[in-house]
Amino acid sequence: MTSQRSGRGPSVTRVMEIIEAVSTAEQPMSPADLTYHLNIPKASLHRLIQQLEDDGYVQTNMRGKIVPAERMYRTALGVIHSSRYQIQRQAILQRLGRELDEACGIAIPDRTEMVYYDRVESSWPLQFNLKTGSRVPLWCTSSGKLYLSFLPKNMRQRVISNLPLDKFSRATITDPDSLEASLLDIRSNEMGIDNEEYMDGMVGCSVPIKNSEGHFVASLYTHVPVVRKSLEDLMAFEPQLRQAAADISDLINSPVIETGE
Repeated sequence: MTSQRSGRGPSVTRVMEIIEAVSTAEQPMSPADLTYHLNIPKASLHRLIQQLEDDGYVQTNMRGKIVPAERMYRTALGVIHSSRYQIQRQAILQRLGRELDEACGIAIPDRTEMVYYDRVESSWPLQFNLKTGSRVPLWCTSSGKLYLSFLPKNMRQRVISNLPLDKFSRATITDPDSLEASLLDIRSNEMGIDNEEYMDGMVGCSVPIKNSEGHFVASLYTHVPVVRKSLEDLMAFEPQLRQAAADISDLINSPVIETGE
């Protein structure tokens, strides 16, 4: 993050700078941190934060740090899912679906769950009923584990210690230390895996979609019945998954120029 910004300009500019800083920070920032990084006078910053809290965009956690609140999450989801990008995003997903001949989609973190926010189905009669809008746990899905792996270590360990770690299948990892070890492996190669951990008979993998600063935004996932493909079979499509994720990243990070033609 660039420090010591001018701090000048209309209040709306300062508000947007606060929202940007809070939403992209790898760890929650204190009001003092925001004052330093954004060069906004202390009194003005507190007034603007209070307004953002009143409007539901940010909230203060138990340690006095400023973190996103419900309306900021909804706004972020809406930007990614906006109709402006929908046709292009769907074209990328449909191309990937043809290459894999399997269902694939985009999952976005929403607190302690992942939300399936966009998806294309396979042509196979046998597939899993996980439609757009489905919510799945973090600790036993490829997309959720990938998201957890990108969290800073201290934050990740606090999250893991407070997750229920319910057992969804015979292979669900319910021991916090074992889960942490699995996440370290995932972080090293930036590929999430689900080896029948969420559902018996289903395997999946995912790769990250990143913003222009290289931060995790969403997971691009695929999952299949093991009677059709093994986890190793699915992971062989890593190049196609990474290319599609890169294409989606380019899409959401690039301004759209509307010519009216």
